[in-house]
Amino acid sequence: MRRRRMWAYPTLVALLALALGVPQKAQAKADASPGPRDVIVHLFAWPWASIASECTNVLGPKGFGGVQVSPPQEHVVLPGQGYPWWQDYQPVSYQIVSRRGDRNAFAAMVSTCHAAGVKIYVDAVINHMAGGASTGNGTAGSTYSHYAYPAVPYGSNDFHHCGRNGNDDIANWTDRWEVQNCELVDLSDLATDTNYVRGKIVSYLNDLRGLGVDGFRVDAAKHLPAGDLQAIYAQLTGSPYIFQEVIEGGPGEISPSEYTGIGDVTEFRYGDVVGNAFRDGNLAGLQNLPGQMLLSGGDAVAFIDNHDTQRNGRAKLNYQNGTPYALAEAFMLAYPYGTPSVMSSFTFSNADAGPPTASNGITTAVTCGNGWACEHRWRTTANLVALHNAAYGTNLSNWWSNGGGQIAFGRGANAYVVFNRGGSLSRTFQTSLPAGTYCDVANGDVTNGSCSGTAYVVDGSGQFSATVPANGMLALHINARVASSGTCAITFAATVTTVWGENVYVLGNRPELSNWNTGGGLALSSAGYPVWRGAVTLPAGTTVEYKYVKKNGSTVVWESGANRTATCPATTNDTWRN
Repeated sequence: MRRRRMWAYPTLVALLALALGVPQKAQAKADASPGPRDVIVHLFAWPWASIASECTNVLGPKGFGGVQVSPPQEHVVLPGQGYPWWQDYQPVSYQIVSRRGDRNAFAAMVSTCHAAGVKIYVDAVINHMAGGASTGNGTAGSTYSHYAYPAVPYGSNDFHHCGRNGNDDIANWTDRWEVQNCELVDLSDLATDTNYVRGKIVSYLNDLRGLGVDGFRVDAAKHLPAGDLQAIYAQLTGSPYIFQEVIEGGPGEISPSEYTGIGDVTEFRYGDVVGNAFRDGNLAGLQNLPGQMLLSGGDAVAFIDNHDTQRNGRAKLNYQNGTPYALAEAFMLAYPYGTPSVMSSFTFSNADAGPPTASNGITTAVTCGNGWACEHRWRTTANLVALHNAAYGTNLSNWWSNGGGQIAFGRGANAYVVFNRGGSLSRTFQTSLPAGTYCDVANGDVTNGSCSGTAYVVDGSGQFSATVPANGMLALHINARVASSGTCAITFAATVTTVWGENVYVLGNRPELSNWNTGGGLALSSAGYPVWRGAVTLPAGTTVEYKYVKKNGSTVVWESGANRTATCPATTNDTWRN
C-alpha cells in the first residue's frame, strides 16, 4: 500500500524516548503515491534535452512511470579532475543551471515528459554544499568557498562545525550525533535544524515544484534527522512523492526504518539478495524475498544497482555483467515488492569518471552505445515494464522451482514469467492466465496484435509448454495477447523408460526436427522423468509427422508403429511404442 502511515505517540512515551536517547519515527505527512505506473528509471547524468526525447520516444510508449534526474542545481566545476560525476553532488547555489542544461531546458524537459505521461523526480542534495578542496566558480558562475555561498546566501553560521576528529569528518558511524552533525567526506554540512537553512531548502524544492517536478529522491537522507526532514517536507507545495537514500549500516547505526513514516526509503538489501542470486545462479531462495528485506514493500524503493553501488563495489551486478544483470532487472519488474528503480548508465572504467562531455565540461547529447549503456532499453527491461504495469496490485502465485537456478511464477491471472540460470528447461507450466495466445515479451515485441517472437498457447486449464534456454527467460501478460496466426509451439510430452546413457529425441518431416536425420532432432528433457518434454516453434497451422527415438552414443532405437502427427499449436501426451 503506497499511502504513508500516520504515527502518533502519547506524550509520556515521547518524553521517555527522548530521555533515553531513542530515535522516534517521525509523524508522517501524507505523500503522493507513484501510482500504478510506478517504474522509475534513473537516467543518470543525462542532459535535459535527451531526457525529453527519451520520454517521448521510449519511456512513455513503454509505460515507465517516472524519471529520476540528476541534481539540477548549480554545482562545482572541476576540470582539473576531468569533470567527475560527483561534482554534480556539490551544490554552489540553488539556481537551476548545471552541466545538463539551464532552467529553460529543465522546464521544457518536465513539460515534454508530462505530455508523454512520465513524471520527474529530482535527486535533491540538501544535506550539504561543496567540499573544502573544490575551487573555482559554479556552473552559473557563482563564487563560493567551503563555508560561504553568496548566491544563496549561506555563511559559516549556516553549517555544522562539529569539532571532532581533527577535520570535522564523520569517523564513528555508530554515533548518531556525529553522523548527523559532522561532515560527510569534507562536504560542508548544512545546519538543517535552523529555520533559515530550512527556509532556503524549502524555497529551492518549491521552485522545482513550480516547474512541475513530481517528487524527490533525497540524497544522503541518513545524515539529516528525520525530524529535520519532516519539517522541510511539511512546507512543500502539494504532496510530492518522496523517496530517501538511507544506507543500512551495522549494529548501532541509524536505521532506514526510522524514515519510513515520512516517505519511501531505498532498500539496499534488494540489490544484495537479488544480485547475488542471479550472479550465482541460485534463484530458488527468492520465493520469500520480502522476508529477506528490512523494509516492507509498501515503504521500499527496490533496485539492483545505482550510481553509487556501481562504483563502490557493493553492486553484485551491473550493465557490465550482461545477461545475469538483464535477468535480475527483469525479475525486479516481475516480482511484487516495492517501487522498482531501473538504472540507465553511462559506461565507465574509472569510478570517478563523468559522463561524455564536450571540452568545456558540458554533458553531450545521449547516443546509446556511444558512451551510454542505455540498459533501460534492453528488451528484457523495457518490455517487462508493461508486464509490471499489467500485474500491478496482484500477488505472487503459481511458484515453481527446481531447487536451484530455475524458477517460474505468476502474478495472479495477469502475468507469468520463467527465469533460467541453469541448463535448458523444457516443461509444462501451470499458470492462472486465461486461455489464449500470448507473446513472449522477453524475446519479442507486440505490434498491431502480432508477435515478432514466439507466442505460446495457454489452454483452458492455464497450462502451456515451453523450452527456455540456459540463461534465458520467458514473460507473458494479459496485455500481450495476440491472434493465433504467426508462430506457435508444439510441445512434445512422452512417457519413455530409458537406461543409463540413453536420451530421447523427436525426429520428423520438418527442418526443425532434422528431416528424419538421426544425427539431429529435438532433444527432450528428462527433468520430469519418465515423462520427457521439449518444444519446437513452427508457423501456426503447420502439421508435422514425427516419431521418438532413443540415442545412446552412436546407437539409435526407433519406436515402432506409424508416424505420429500434430498440428501447431499442440501439446502431445504420448507413450513410447515398443
